[in-house]
Amino acid sequence: EIKPESKAEPTPEPTPEPAPEQEKPVIEVTEEKAAEVKVETEVEAPVTEKPKPQIIPVRPPVMVRHKITKAEPKKEIPTKAPEKAGAAPAEKQAKREFEKPKKKGKAPVEVLIEEDKDAPRRKVLEKKIEKKLRRQDDDREVVFTKWRAEKEGAPVKMKKTEITVPKAIKRRVKIGETISVGDLAKRMGVKASEVINKLMSMSVMATINQSIDYDIATLIAGEFNFQVEQVEAEFEEAVLSTQILPENLKPRAPVVTIMGHVDHGKTSLLDAIRQTNVIAGEAGGITQAIGAYLVNINNRDIVFLDTPGHEAFTAMRARGAQVTDIVVLVVAADDGVMGQTVEAINHSKVAGVPIIVAINKVDKPGADPEKIKQTLTEYGLVSEQWGGDTIFCEVSAKKKIGIENLLEMILLQADVLELKADPDRSALGVIIEAKLDRGRGPVATVLIQQGTLREGDAFVSKTESGRVRAMNNDQGKRVKEARPSTPVEVIGFSSVPQTGAEFFVVEDEKKARNIADFWLRKTREKELSASSKITLEQLYEKIKEGVKDFNVIIKGDVQGSIEAISDALHKLSTEDVRIKLIHSSAGAISETDVMLASASNAIIIGFNVRPDARVVEIAQQEGVEIKLYDIIYNVIADVRAAMEGLLEPEYKEVVLGRAEVRETFKVPKVGTIAGCYVTDGKITRTAGLKLVRDSVVVFDGKIMSLKRFKDDAKEVQTGFECGIGIEGFNDIHVGDIIEAYTTEKLERKL
Repeated sequence: EIKPESKAEPTPEPTPEPAPEQEKPVIEVTEEKAAEVKVETEVEAPVTEKPKPQIIPVRPPVMVRHKITKAEPKKEIPTKAPEKAGAAPAEKQAKREFEKPKKKGKAPVEVLIEEDKDAPRRKVLEKKIEKKLRRQDDDREVVFTKWRAEKEGAPVKMKKTEITVPKAIKRRVKIGETISVGDLAKRMGVKASEVINKLMSMSVMATINQSIDYDIATLIAGEFNFQVEQVEAEFEEAVLSTQILPENLKPRAPVVTIMGHVDHGKTSLLDAIRQTNVIAGEAGGITQAIGAYLVNINNRDIVFLDTPGHEAFTAMRARGAQVTDIVVLVVAADDGVMGQTVEAINHSKVAGVPIIVAINKVDKPGADPEKIKQTLTEYGLVSEQWGGDTIFCEVSAKKKIGIENLLEMILLQADVLELKADPDRSALGVIIEAKLDRGRGPVATVLIQQGTLREGDAFVSKTESGRVRAMNNDQGKRVKEARPSTPVEVIGFSSVPQTGAEFFVVEDEKKARNIADFWLRKTREKELSASSKITLEQLYEKIKEGVKDFNVIIKGDVQGSIEAISDALHKLSTEDVRIKLIHSSAGAISETDVMLASASNAIIIGFNVRPDARVVEIAQQEGVEIKLYDIIYNVIADVRAAMEGLLEPEYKEVVLGRAEVRETFKVPKVGTIAGCYVTDGKITRTAGLKLVRDSVVVFDGKIMSLKRFKDDAKEVQTGFECGIGIEGFNDIHVGDIIEAYTTEKLERKL
């Protein structure tokens, strides 16, 4: 054997001869490469850097394919000895020799042997992953098996889940006193047709826009598994106002209301106090609108409210008593206590307001103040002189007698009441009067009760809101702020507010609009509840009753007068004719009013307003009647007459005479003829006839024939005999009484 390792002489570098018959190996170690590797190892030996970790391929070792080329055994390639022979190269060479394959006849293969070292570890990981996946599959199979068993064992339960009816869990819906059908359906999230069907099953006929009350809505909601929660219609004052602190209260001026019978001198008394003359301008001697005036007496303010004295203004007078602190009851010394005087007393007592009695016209001859004091004791007003607690003052508005004493008594009563208010909080007041001014828009007289009202404040009054654009005092002067017990004219309303409504100041206009919208919804709900909540039975009854509507549109200069006229007209309604107010507003009569009157067959009543020429022309074209007035008396009288024209006339039966049946005759092809004797009155041919037997009317009809012997007669007087044939009736007995009557038409009055 030739051992190439024993050769010490280096040989030249021959080119290795490749095997001609075999393929070229993929990886072949040549002498040059071996020399290069040896040189690199020698150079890099002193470096202490660690070799980079070899990347182990993820794929299994079986996928690594090595191309091994069979070759003839090669002779050992002699290599040059390195200049520096050391231990490191020898060890390196020995290591590489150890890694070569032992089998002869094969070309040297340089492969990543590290893959074979990691194979056992990789197999262990694969087995663990396989076991984990198999365990998960087993768990899924168990779950699926259980679900399949439950599904096969409970088929009925699966069917129940297909039902779309809501569960028994009660959901809540909030409604007020009334709610429309469409709104209720929307809040419950169901179709309106379903709600209507439920109503029909309850024998309630309603459309989608009609309202139902709280009780019916509760039943309907229960059908859909809803619980109903009733929301109070009134808006909580806590939302609108802040708490009044006692330490912030300061004295305020008293608010005085002058009440009394018509023409007893209320306006004259107020005129004497204000030292002005406004009496001549009042039509018919009646104050037509509520006025608020601030009077300064001895450096102290007193606010006077002048309510109309006519009985038509009962509602306005009651409203005045609600905002006032003291009532001055004016009684004429010559007329005494009248109907409106008693009404004023009752309103004041209901409101809990103290009364000061002013006996006016004491300068007239025949005045008897003592008699008035005695009469008023019957109504609980006992004079202080007689041991009571009511202050009586004798005055004369015409001659200005006792005016100062009356004012002193008012201030004294105010001191007893200890009237106080908080001027630092947001303003709170009451609408005293409202109207539509042509140049300034909606204007309202507001009496401030608490807080201070300033320009720019956002406010709300029932369904109206706005911002204070300007304020004028009772003298017409512009002011920047108004403190408690101060009447001011406020400009800035969105529309004409309701007289007597509360007035609140809020943070901003957005909140004011939200509150106004709330009140508007509640108002509409009440209107719908009153007008459209009706069943077919009720509708049939109304048609059967034959109730007639008298449609009216009222236009006035101020809102208070409109409400007074409306209240007076509603009192005229009867069971047969009903006043129906189509529309009412403050301002001039417009073309829209005429068209509305034409569509609703109504008349227009204008109070202290006049239509322009264009409106009059349209009214004539449409056939609309416009009535203009400036005195309440005439309005009521004319409407009463018009309503009487709608009343069906009454028919009264007037007995003309009576005849006693003494004999009966049966005539072929004619019937039974009664031989009668006229006992009283007369029997006429054209009269109606009643046959009375034993005081019971057995027949009511007409006379077919009336004869005296064989001659026809138009009438038969008392004491004469006659023959009477009754149309359509032959059962006549001897002793019956025949009454002849006629029907008279009587016009009905209200």
